[in-house]
Amino acid sequence: MQKLLYLALACGLTTAPVLAQTTEKLDQAMLAKIKDEGLNRSKVMETAFYLTDVCGPRLAGSDGLARANEWTKKQLTGWGLVNAAIEPWGTFGRGWDIEKSYVAMTAPYYHTLIGAPKAWTPSTNGTLKKQVVVVRAATEADLEKYKGKLRDKIVLTDVASPPKPGFEPDARRYTDEELQKLAAAPAAPATPAAPDAERVAARRAQIALRTKMAELYMSEGAAAVLSARAGSNGTFFTSNGASYAADAKPVLPELEMASEDQLRLIRLADAGIPVEIELETRTRFQDKDLKGYNVVAEIPGTDRKLKSEVVMLGAHLDSWHAATGATDNAAGCAVMMEAVRILKATGAKPRRTIRIALWGEEEQGLHGSRNYVKNHFADPATMKLLPEHEKLAAYFNLDNGAGKIRGIYAQGNEAVVPVFSQWLQPFADMGATTVTPRNTGGTDHLAFDAVGLPGFQFIQDPLDYNTRTHHTNMDTYERLPADDLKQASVVVASFVYQAAMRDQKLPRKALPVAKPAEVR
Repeated sequence: MQKLLYLALACGLTTAPVLAQTTEKLDQAMLAKIKDEGLNRSKVMETAFYLTDVCGPRLAGSDGLARANEWTKKQLTGWGLVNAAIEPWGTFGRGWDIEKSYVAMTAPYYHTLIGAPKAWTPSTNGTLKKQVVVVRAATEADLEKYKGKLRDKIVLTDVASPPKPGFEPDARRYTDEELQKLAAAPAAPATPAAPDAERVAARRAQIALRTKMAELYMSEGAAAVLSARAGSNGTFFTSNGASYAADAKPVLPELEMASEDQLRLIRLADAGIPVEIELETRTRFQDKDLKGYNVVAEIPGTDRKLKSEVVMLGAHLDSWHAATGATDNAAGCAVMMEAVRILKATGAKPRRTIRIALWGEEEQGLHGSRNYVKNHFADPATMKLLPEHEKLAAYFNLDNGAGKIRGIYAQGNEAVVPVFSQWLQPFADMGATTVTPRNTGGTDHLAFDAVGLPGFQFIQDPLDYNTRTHHTNMDTYERLPADDLKQASVVVASFVYQAAMRDQKLPRKALPVAKPAEVR
């Protein structure tokens, strides 16, 4: 009895009468096969190796993403999935690749520096060897003092968040108390609160100032820019330094750097000690194919009445470019691929069709999943439903690092809470216990939720995702714990199988109202 009570509390079960109305059929024999295959004959780390070390960085539109698209399509086909395709979702913009990147301080002494070009920035004109100028500006008026001082110089921008001594470990797991709070948390309101006006205004002012700074550097004839946002111990967070649009305005070559290196250069310059930098970047734009792509493949359904319905699972295949995108999000892709491999290896015969989707161009705004949903299900701007909308049973997503699954967000769909709670019970001994009615954002399940489809993101242990690897130069294969990815693969395979075998599709929330793009 105590064990059952613990499970009920940890899983966030609602009252007993609700549970009695939603008794789920659990195929214990198949769940045992899934666990055995996923824990004892796993291929998840092998898949992760190919996605990271072999395919390399997978920036939107890059050669690395194209390699990953081709490899995943071939691998999924080799495992026995059908209808594998690299499916265009629409127009994205220019691709971009790094062919060479080098930066070092050459005076007052020589020392190599840690950095990488910002995405979609141009090459330098060969090797540059230039003096530096530090630019600090809190307002547009502050820029006036730099006019006439930047020509043929390398600009050093100030560090927004200097590193501080850390007394907490980078990586952590959710505590039992944190999971219990998640399970007990109320669902978010159907209409989210309006964003804080003051914060929005400050953000817009910051963007406007950065635009003015970039225009000043160009007009004054600076040679290149070195910048740093945040990070410590040699870690730097990367981003794009220009637009991927075909008609993007020209910008200067720019490298994003480790804060410690940037701050040393700034201290020397502030002390009046001449600082010289040598750097060379060679980047390549791809303008021939401006389309974006998703990779899809299927395990066909076997039930005469239900095989036209679809259970989807997915993760985004693209990454940033300063590392190999291991936790963001080769981990999620490897787990989802492993989940369908497990189902094929165990001989599963799903009643509904199971479709895996590996999304492109997520990092620039969930483009792959949003346009897939628009092309197949509905446009949130009009909420005109396509025939496939009625056929989707569920979508499951994984994109919060490489930590093991601790549960799932119900995304405000309270009717699925008792269903998911029962589906999790066989995995309590593996640490997956929690269903929270809360919403979570920032991942591809939002594209489905936006048109009233049941889309869900799993709860994952945070590990060092937000402190060390997310969008940084440290996001490499070494950050992937094999046991966590094996556990996640087993849980995902089980959820997908249960959704494919269930008599009814998962409950849905009420359809949202149409939201034009300017409102969303």
